[in-house]
Amino acid sequence: MKCFLIVSVFVFLGLSSQSLTAQEAVLEPQVTANKALKLVWSDEFDGDSLDYSKWGVEENAFGGGNNELQLFTDREKNVRVEDGYLVLEAHRDNANISGTEREYSSARIRTKHRGDWKYGRIEVRAKLPIGQGMWPAIWMLPTDNKYGTWAASGEIDIMEYRGQKPNEVLGTLHYGGVWPKNKYSGETFVKPEGNFAEDFHTFSVDWTEGKIVWSIDGKPYQTQTKWTSDGGEFPAPFDQKFHLLLNLSVGGNFLGNPDETTQFPQKMLVDFVHVYQ
Repeated sequence: MKCFLIVSVFVFLGLSSQSLTAQEAVLEPQVTANKALKLVWSDEFDGDSLDYSKWGVEENAFGGGNNELQLFTDREKNVRVEDGYLVLEAHRDNANISGTEREYSSARIRTKHRGDWKYGRIEVRAKLPIGQGMWPAIWMLPTDNKYGTWAASGEIDIMEYRGQKPNEVLGTLHYGGVWPKNKYSGETFVKPEGNFAEDFHTFSVDWTEGKIVWSIDGKPYQTQTKWTSDGGEFPAPFDQKFHLLLNLSVGGNFLGNPDETTQFPQKMLVDFVHVYQ
């Protein structure tokens, strides 16, 4: 979320500009315009531990400008590879790092300087938690802030989700000027049956010059072709290398805090990450 303190304020303030109906959410299968796409980076999480040549674990106790309640750690209880899955796990455990304590602990990992891409298809197959105040996200940030600090250099939210609305996910772009002159645009996908905590689903973006398409399980539900950056001409800022982040946050302004109905621990499970170019 960039300088985490600022990014957190907005990374997840990607409230949708409009919500799709159940009928609109079941669109025709995705057609790949470029059949020459090749797998250039992947993690199947088949080992016994996180592959640190691909991922860095972020630790912080700030809670974010969005007033999140968690402390991100590198502890095995919060982030691990197990039974073929990446596990990001949130606990109510009064975690403490360097004298800073939070009621909740969780995890956030990123590919910065290990996996950075300009254009391509990024897809992540994941199963999401459920419950008030649970906030998993799959998103991307610029590796180099060529056009300025957040959000002038952009942010791509592939998927974010509020645990109390388990049949909805959001896809959002952040751009424009440096905070507080930032802008965002996006849509909400409404699952016509069931919810995203019941099974795994593949969340993806197809990102090309001047165009980004969001899909779920291979079916597109949103296309964006209009954005701006105070730091450069279109298609800035989405014409630079971005890296991937996966995290499970707890509480905050975007969705509210856990309540008496929220059970812990909570898990976000990731089956694979694939990047094609």
